[in-house]
Amino acid sequence: MQQEAAVADAPLVWSREELLASDPYAEPLVASGMRCHGGFDADGRYRSPRTLHRGPAILAWQARLAREGAELLEIDRALMPPQYPNVAQATLLLRHGVRAPVVRALTIVSIVEGFGAVIRDVAVPDLRGLVVEPVGGTALAHLGEGLFEAHARDESGWREEGGHKQMWEAARDLAFEKPRIPGDVLLRMMGRRGRGERGERWLPELDETLERLILMMAQVLVVEVFAEGTFRWGIELLANPEVSAEPERAANLVRYVQADESPHVEYLRTALSELRARTLRRADGGTIAGREVVDRALHRILRAITRDRPRDQRDDLRANLAEDMKVAADPASLLEAFDALESAWTPPERTGFEVRAAGAA
Repeated sequence: MQQEAAVADAPLVWSREELLASDPYAEPLVASGMRCHGGFDADGRYRSPRTLHRGPAILAWQARLAREGAELLEIDRALMPPQYPNVAQATLLLRHGVRAPVVRALTIVSIVEGFGAVIRDVAVPDLRGLVVEPVGGTALAHLGEGLFEAHARDESGWREEGGHKQMWEAARDLAFEKPRIPGDVLLRMMGRRGRGERGERWLPELDETLERLILMMAQVLVVEVFAEGTFRWGIELLANPEVSAEPERAANLVRYVQADESPHVEYLRTALSELRARTLRRADGGTIAGREVVDRALHRILRAITRDRPRDQRDDLRANLAEDMKVAADPASLLEAFDALESAWTPPERTGFEVRAAGAA
């Protein structure tokens, strides 16, 4: 009850400085000799960075949505594709001295985290001219006033402090004692980024800047939600003392990243929910329901990722798997055992964001 009262009394308008403020820490987080963001309170509990006011602000915006009778969108976790290789497969490889696939996978995760800094470069248009209803006192009104910047700093670090990129690297290096990084990692990343769709417009009826904002937020939200599977994979694998040199410290670093990502999911789904509850101005002078365009974007992104991600992860790993397995005593038998542990997965038929037919309730 006290928390509910605190949320009800929380302001809806915050300054950039407030949204970037962190709790005081009794002890900093240091990973592999680097000062990282966040830290520990007097009881030894990890505290995420930049959440002193960001957390209460998000709760206040969500409470406002509820008071207005608007729905807070939810992405079904059943849509989350399994990680490849799964924990059992990765553990099998490591037991047989085949480290390159796992080291490569962890390194790619760290690089992707670093890419998260680009969200600070997303242009936020003047929403007052593009949204019919007022946007004051919403997460939408704070995207360019601290929320995007806090997200960017969390992912790639800020000044002398490391962020998620450095924390994943440290977790990898603790678990596998600073392993050699496969030389093809950057080429893999370039290949992935080059497989994106062409530049056709998904929401051509909207102002282009608003379209880019919606698509970026929807894409990042899906990535952040599905990262939950990567966190569980990383924690379970790195916490295994049979294959990890520093099971507690390495797994805890992933747990800290996992905790840091919660505000990212919450502010993004809050802002998109606010747009869904509003009416947007079309480029031709008409209007369109925000729910229609947000759901259209989420449906298309979810359809693509549930189709492409399992295939892409599998293709990436197997491109070098035979070569990587040559360090094992019996590569042929190992490959057979590896394939026998593969997880079967079929994505749900519906995303939950299918665009409603015109006139449907």
